Amino acid sequence: MNWDDEGFLLSKNRYNENSLITEFFTKNHGKISGIIFGGTSKKIKNYLQVGNQLYISFNSKSENKIGYFKVEILNAFSPIYFDNAKKLNCISSAMNLIKLLTAESQSNKDLYQLINDFYFLLDQSDWLKKYIFWELNLLSALGFKLDLKNMVCKEIKNNKITYLVKSSSEKKIVPNFLIDNHENLENFDDLLKGLKLVGDFMDKTILKPNNVNHPNTRSQFINSLK
Repeated sequence: MNWDDEGFLLSKNRYNENSLITEFFTKNHGKISGIIFGGTSKKIKNYLQVGNQLYISFNSKSENKIGYFKVEILNAFSPIYFDNAKKLNCISSAMNLIKLLTAESQSNKDLYQLINDFYFLLDQSDWLKKYIFWELNLLSALGFKLDLKNMVCKEIKNNKITYLVKSSSEKKIVPNFLIDNHENLENFDDLLKGLKLVGDFMDKTILKPNNVNHPNTRSQFINSLK
């Protein structure tokens, strides 16, 4: 089995002294694992950074055996943010979520476009707010839509609007920007609450039912913001 495609590097792990086992999310073939022989060499290791977009040639003797990649760099996105720990952690978290939440060899061009969009939002002044909506769009693209606008009830006290999600056991406040999508959000605590709310939904709906822990990369990203 042989094909050419483009994809984003989701993960890499040393296979032996000179090679790497890698995972890519590709445009036409979805998530694919394979070996890059010589992946630790000076010639290519510098552009094998998680989050980079590469041109991929894949070869495998059979569907039951791991194949191998030959790669060329298309867009070196990650090095742009080497001096920005928050955004670099954000890239690591986003790529790990895609690795964790997607199945092998299932094409999803909407999801591939979403990864492209991710790098546009990182350059925006309100990138963190946009990233929270990006995570919601990611979950929606995978079939786990969180329709907050149809879940909340609205309370007004002292001319202040509060949105709540109520259940028989708890009452949870939903940050206003997730409902009203205000353009000028200045309350950083609301952003952290928004990230926590999305994380709680992810844990309850996807991760815990499949006995998967909340990803460390996402926790590290959130901690780097504080």
